[in-house]
Amino acid sequence: MDGLFIDGRRPKSKKEVKEVAASDPSRIEVEVTSLFSSDPGGDLAGYIERKGSATFVGPDPYTKRSFYLTVKAGKAGKLVVS
Repeated sequence: MDGLFIDGRRPKSKKEVKEVAASDPSRIEVEVTSLFSSDPGGDLAGYIERKGSATFVGPDPYTKRSFYLTVKAGKAGKLVVS
């Protein structure tokens, strides 16, 4: 599963990711963790546009998996975090 950064730091909670995705998703960057993926990651909106939906783990996909979330494209270009 991939990880996320908000303004260059790991998110503290799923709630924080939801709030930032609703207000300004350009602040969220995707960290692709697979060695076999050719996707560069980048901003969350562009990543979801390419993939359709994705599951993330946080705060750190390598050392601390406290929460999981799925992001998909919603109506009117909004991101839906569940």
